[in-house]
This record gives sequence, structure tokens and C-alpha cells, in this order.
Amino acid sequence: MLGTTEDGTPSVNDATRVLNQQLGKGKYHTVEISDAKASKAQVDKLKADVVAAINAGKPVVANIAGTMTDDNGDVHSYEGGHYLPIVGYSNGGATVKIADSADTVGSPYYDISTDKVANWIATRGYAA
Repeated sequence: MLGTTEDGTPSVNDATRVLNQQLGKGKYHTVEISDAKASKAQVDKLKADVVAAINAGKPVVANIAGTMTDDNGDVHSYEGGHYLPIVGYSNGGATVKIADSADTVGSPYYDISTDKVANWIATRGYAA
């Protein structure tokens, strides 16, 4: 349904499309962070989207690429890209909880600041 091949899933727009097909039209929308670094406005938008989505009982799907260090100091690296569900938040949305099924460093659940996640998403996007 996503159009995933050996090269991966083409776009977060595909995740949004399939989520809406499965859960109902208009449940998810795509937000792109097209620059190499997220602006303050984009970080604030991600925080608001995460809080609203989690409070509505749905995860946010982030399309990330690169390497990032979580709040425990563990390094997570997906140079070719990866999709991560954001399943929770704390500190008013300043910190998010990731459920990473491909994680090879400790627990598949980890916390990371939302501004770091926004920059991990940069050049890509998320479905909320």
C-alpha cells in the first residue's frame, strides 16, 4: 500500500495517504520541513502537532534521515532514511517518545527533544 521497494518508501505523503485510507479521510496531514535545518516555527508546529495527535490517540509518523543522539546519550543512525512513530510526549511537547522497531541500541523506546527530532526530519516531513 505504501509503494515500498528495496529502495524504501518514496515519501511521507505515502504514509499519510495510507493512514487516511485505513483510518478515515482527513485523519492525517503531511507537514514538510524542506530546509536542512528546522526553523523555530517548524519546531513549534511539530510540538503542537505531536501534542494534538497524541492527545487524539494517534501517533505521528516521522520520516527521518541521519544520526541523532537521544536524551540518554544513545546514538541512532539512519543515513539512508527511516520512518519512526512518535508515540508520546512530555514537558508540554518539548520531548517526544519514539517507538523504534529497528533500534539496535538498548530499548526500542527512547526520548528525544522535539527540536532535535525536527532537525532529524529536516529535508523530509511527517504525518500527523
